[in-house]
Amino acid sequence: SNSVKQMGQITISEGASVTMNCTSTCTGYPTLFWYVQYPNKPLQLLQRETVEKAKTLENIKEKNSPIVKYSVQVSDSAVYYCLLETLC
Repeated sequence: SNSVKQMGQITISEGASVTMNCTSTCTGYPTLFWYVQYPNKPLQLLQRETVEKAKTLENIKEKNSPIVKYSVQVSDSAVYYCLLETLC
């Protein structure tokens, strides 16, 4: 069956940058979306202006849809989810 795989818990220093990876087992080239859930808040879609999507040829070939956050703050602490747009 098709699935996505993402990283586990990440601990980094405030002000650092982080790349979060998400890979898919789909046979095609799926569209992957990132969602975030802050403590005691509902799940919400991460907007493009919030994160930079690392769209490189290598990532497309490997079916990886990473996001990059720069200058991470304590307020960025949350659970991040990667989801497939459609069945593949």
